[in-house]
Amino acid sequence: MKTIKTASVEQLQLIGGFETFRRTLLGGPYARHLERPLAYWALPSDRRLPLAFLGRTLRDLLEVPYAELAATPGIGQKKMRSFVKLLARVASTDPTALPDDPALGPENGPTRVRAHEPQGFDAASVSEVVWAQWRASVVEHGLAGELLGRLAPSLKNMTRVIWSRPLGDYTDKTLAEIRAMKTHGEKRVRAILEVFHGVHALVAQMGTQEHLVVRISPRLIDGVETWTSQTLQCRILPGDEEIAACFVGPLLEQVRRDASRQVVQLAENRLGIHAPPTSVRQAARVLGLTRARIYQLLNEISDILCVRWPLGRHWVYQLHDKVQADLDGQDGRPRLLQFHAAVELFYPSARRTSGCASSAEASAAEADASAGNGDSRKETDSREARASHPVQLAGPLPQAVSGA
Repeated sequence: MKTIKTASVEQLQLIGGFETFRRTLLGGPYARHLERPLAYWALPSDRRLPLAFLGRTLRDLLEVPYAELAATPGIGQKKMRSFVKLLARVASTDPTALPDDPALGPENGPTRVRAHEPQGFDAASVSEVVWAQWRASVVEHGLAGELLGRLAPSLKNMTRVIWSRPLGDYTDKTLAEIRAMKTHGEKRVRAILEVFHGVHALVAQMGTQEHLVVRISPRLIDGVETWTSQTLQCRILPGDEEIAACFVGPLLEQVRRDASRQVVQLAENRLGIHAPPTSVRQAARVLGLTRARIYQLLNEISDILCVRWPLGRHWVYQLHDKVQADLDGQDGRPRLLQFHAAVELFYPSARRTSGCASSAEASAAEADASAGNGDSRKETDSREARASHPVQLAGPLPQAVSGA
């Protein structure tokens, strides 16, 4: 008897909650909510969702009496409890914060988000409502052409396949549609959501100035680009310490954020961070890898920098030419060896492959064997001719934030 009485009381509470939210949501301020499906407010972390209701619009559900909804096959009291919680979530969503059109463009006017959304980032707490606000911010501020990999907090958590995909590939899709896409599992969807969250958090409340724009860039890359621009205008050649602090250090730190420990160790070895620089052969021996695998890891480093800093090759080789021209006019011991090593590491003059260096390395190996000097430091992989270093930009140019 006690169990039946408790259930009856709970049922009355659910009926009362349903009627309260029904009167509230059918009022004028919430008219924009009524044509949205109930699934719009569901979260990945929700349990015991009333699946039979999720595809129906709020208007359709609220026009049906509670008793009829509760009699739906597959809908028990626990599902009705979840249904009433979803209605409470709907009622707590600011009607003015809901975008009219998920694919909102700049010509439709600004959508200032006063969102009922998670603090920080938690993929499990992103509803369709919050997602619609995030993609509206991206479209409104003209950032749909930016690359996912360029704006990601870390590339470690993002599949390389989508590094170069523009945000615009997802601005016209709901969360359900993205999750239904091939190869888009939870890990990939989480990485995409994290990028949109970061952009939205930065630009959602941004004001406007007719004569000013704002560009979004990885923090470390922005510092290197600023220093490079200033150095190109300076007549005095920077010293080893300045280059290490303002150029090599930040780019290496970006690699640390984006690559595995093995790749970072290879980069440090090549730059001579903790010991004299190593050749490809020596690096392969130290890491226990084949030279072909070392070339793959080196290419991964340059791929990271290409997506993080699309204009980097242009800037770096301008600086390289200036440094080389200044050094050619000086006598004495060669300088800035780490700078030259960094240029070749981050933006190599040619794509590294085991095939293109195989003949040179074979000759060097034979010479080493005949001389009995297997530890020779001749770096056959870095002896390609530098007669030309074509400036190739990876991906679209960084975009200014419109309306800023």
